Amino acid sequence: MKLLLGWLLMLMGLSAIAQPRQKKEKMMVDGMVRYFVTYIPITQKQEKMPVIISLHGGFASPEGMFHLADFRPIAEREKFMVVCPASKRVWHDGAKLGGIDDVKFIDQLISYMINIYHADPQRIYVTGISNGGFMTTRLACQLHNRIAAIAVVAASLDRGEGYDLTTPMPVMYMHGTKDPIVGYNGGKLFGRKVYAHQEILKKWIAIDHCSTKPVITNIPDTAHDGTSIVKEEYSNSANELKVIGYTINNGGHTWPGGWQYFPKFIVGKTTKNLNACQTIWDFFKTYKLKS
Repeated sequence: MKLLLGWLLMLMGLSAIAQPRQKKEKMMVDGMVRYFVTYIPITQKQEKMPVIISLHGGFASPEGMFHLADFRPIAEREKFMVVCPASKRVWHDGAKLGGIDDVKFIDQLISYMINIYHADPQRIYVTGISNGGFMTTRLACQLHNRIAAIAVVAASLDRGEGYDLTTPMPVMYMHGTKDPIVGYNGGKLFGRKVYAHQEILKKWIAIDHCSTKPVITNIPDTAHDGTSIVKEEYSNSANELKVIGYTINNGGHTWPGGWQYFPKFIVGKTTKNLNACQTIWDFFKTYKLKS
């Protein structure tokens, strides 16, 4: 009887370890409560896992980001953690916005994931859409010593915000040519000036010392949704860095492969010819921070 009870307790313990966990958590940053939602996949291994920090757009939420960009099925298969932090309405992605230090928040969040969940500090990745995409690029500027790679959707980089790209890093940018909110060709955005899709790629190509001649891949409209995609891959064989751009012809302010969260007449089309979550993870997993 004691032996049977022991086996049952052991199985219950293994079951608790094996269950995927998604929960809302919080921390204090500069006297403010900041919250985030973590997703820990099923695993019985004790190895350190990578982390994808996934940043929602302006006026959205972590729960909404999990719905829009659902990395969880891939996380279960490939064994990495996902954390979606919450902004205070918007990410303070420009130095001129002031007031709230979101760079500090993400810096502390990275430390939290390493200290509490034993994340691999060499495999911390950041992605985001729109306002979250601009914040992702800002983090590449200011937390480059903690982030192994970034992927940005429907965003680029502000001009003249007091910070700029300085340190080589593998990067990916996806942008629709018919984005009605953040223009593919850059220009003014709510009183700010932002780089065009091709301009931000060129900045990274120079910093990463990549070849200026890309490998071009055309992705046709097999989904028959009126979109097609051009992939440009710029490489540096010496340091193995890559700059990858996806131009989504007729694509809108949307997450490729995600759901049409607003009508097309507001945000444009969502392409189904590319699964952004899988594409981003396949890119991320090849990189680690150099010690």
